[in-house]
Amino acid sequence: MATVFIDGQAGTTGLQITDRLTAREDIDLLYLTDDARKDAEERRRCLNECDVAILCLPDAAAVEAVELANDSARIIDASTAHRTAAGWAYGLPEMTPEHRATIADAQFVSNPGCYPQGFILMIRPLIEAGVLSPDVPLRCNAVSGYSGGGRQMIEQHADFSVAEADAFNCQAYALNLNHKHVPEMHHFSGTGQKPIFSPLVAHYYKGMLVQVPLFRTELSCAPEEIHAILTDRYAGETFIEVLPYSRTDLPDAGYLNPTACNDSNRLQIMVLGNDDQLVLTSRYDNLGKGAAGAAVQNLNLMLGLDERLSL
Repeated sequence: MATVFIDGQAGTTGLQITDRLTAREDIDLLYLTDDARKDAEERRRCLNECDVAILCLPDAAAVEAVELANDSARIIDASTAHRTAAGWAYGLPEMTPEHRATIADAQFVSNPGCYPQGFILMIRPLIEAGVLSPDVPLRCNAVSGYSGGGRQMIEQHADFSVAEADAFNCQAYALNLNHKHVPEMHHFSGTGQKPIFSPLVAHYYKGMLVQVPLFRTELSCAPEEIHAILTDRYAGETFIEVLPYSRTDLPDAGYLNPTACNDSNRLQIMVLGNDDQLVLTSRYDNLGKGAAGAAVQNLNLMLGLDERLSL
């Protein structure tokens, strides 16, 4: 039986991971009392007694936790602190055909951000196939439910009056174009420069869409071939689904609902548009594949188990 410690268990991602692991007979969860959660020595003990620790903490606290751990501790960090750091495996198993082995053997795994997963999984195969030049400047638009903002935003939206819910129904943010996810989007997609990333947070709980618009002139092949490359790349993947190619008919009666993959670890990829322009689109649960589901998938790989357990 493997022992797992979730440091930051009371947070949104920590609670989601706990829910997925509690019923497992092959995992023993280490818990800290409320009083002990800020006790450095108690945290040190748990970090060093477990087989794998999962950090669901702010960046600074995650760095501190790594410093508390001994040289042999295995860690999954769900914060932004180590996403592009040397010595850390990026926790996106489907990133390349060989990447699962990298995660399985790693001591340190950085859980990916929610937005970057869809962006990387759509863009990297096209750059590697040579149909999208890394020199093409990319734009990425996205929308997420408010749970992506953590406990404070969840509580804020839950307390909205009817008028506030209408007034703050959809809000653009990161308008300085320095969103914390941009470095990993740039680093792991293979694009030659940072993408322009424009996210929105909307007044619904969870679920997300990530979209990359492209002109046909920016590609060396037709949209149908783009779809074929992505379909071949993810054929046989348990959690990645490339939907049938469609230039005119959107799913969901003409609208694309961001919540269709909620409560799952699925990530759907769509190639939408026409002969001259297309929009690569991914849809998934920002608390599932986008956060807690990804952490559990990485944990299973690190423990040498079926990655689908609890998912």
